[in-house]
Amino acid sequence: MKKNVRTFLVALMVFAMVAVVVAGCAPAPTTTSTPTTAKPKLKTAMVTDVGGLGDKSFNDLSYEGLKRAQKDFGVEIKVLESKEQADYERNLTNLANAGYSPIFAVGFLMTDAVSKVSTTFPKTQFGGIDEFFDKAPANAAGLVFKEQEASYLAGVLAGLAVKDTTIDPKIKNNNTIGFVGGLDVPVIERFRAGFVQGVKSVNPDAKVVAVYAGSFNDQAKGKELGLSLINQGASIIFPVAGATGLGTIQAAKEKGALIIGVDQDQFLSVPDAKDIMLTSVVKRVDEAVYQTIKNELDGKFAGGTNTSFGLKEGGVALAPYHNFDSKIPQSIKDKVDAAKKAIIDGKVTVKDSLK
Repeated sequence: MKKNVRTFLVALMVFAMVAVVVAGCAPAPTTTSTPTTAKPKLKTAMVTDVGGLGDKSFNDLSYEGLKRAQKDFGVEIKVLESKEQADYERNLTNLANAGYSPIFAVGFLMTDAVSKVSTTFPKTQFGGIDEFFDKAPANAAGLVFKEQEASYLAGVLAGLAVKDTTIDPKIKNNNTIGFVGGLDVPVIERFRAGFVQGVKSVNPDAKVVAVYAGSFNDQAKGKELGLSLINQGASIIFPVAGATGLGTIQAAKEKGALIIGVDQDQFLSVPDAKDIMLTSVVKRVDEAVYQTIKNELDGKFAGGTNTSFGLKEGGVALAPYHNFDSKIPQSIKDKVDAAKKAIIDGKVTVKDSLK
């Protein structure tokens, strides 16, 4: 019996030693892992209109949208400035070749260039600021605004304010208002049409004098036109002319008139004009750029479409009255607010042209 037990224990020890040797010789188990490829950082860019950066207007606003996306999403950004219209196609092409997408073309004058370049680079996305495509390319999104709606509110304000000399000594008792356009083109026509309709809705006898500079980047011309309007009796002027409008603002400062700013809240972007800035017609180009980049990151880029931003969508608005908040009577503010509600509710439809 003891012999059998001893034999069993020896056999058990031998078996255990063999098992250890076999385990040591066996190949180590292999683990398979799926290689992870980091998604490349989004590179997005813009091409300015001839007004370039520093226009205190829609080029600067577009850039603000890029910078906000860079801060929030970590995207890489780049800007190419156009000195003349011949630069548009070349700048868009250079950015597409460098792998930027989406690329924003700022200004309606680039519509044809976007249509052409987007065909050459079908895998690159393009966003056209103020560009409406009759047939939008599949990789391009037109980003347009109902400027006439916010301009209508500015017109209501101007039409009432121009009759109230208690608001500011610069308001003359002659019921004349000025408008300075950069070019006589559809986007500027929308501003003018809404503004005039707003003025006439509350002050049908007001005289609205409109002049055009033929440029978005000629401050000297803007000043010349501003002085001309003031000499014609304009107490309030609405310049819609990009960098050209900065010259009009300078004329108003020198000769004593009030200004309604455009695109940005120009009380903030043109600080030396705070004392003459009634309000501004704000156009949220920055928001359109930002949202388009977000849509691209989310795989929701709306190529082949035109998207319009109005009062209801928050794409346009009237800026605060700032220094004039305590000077503008509450009765005028109430009428501006009522007009805004009527437009949003669909009770008032603002035409986009006077033609």
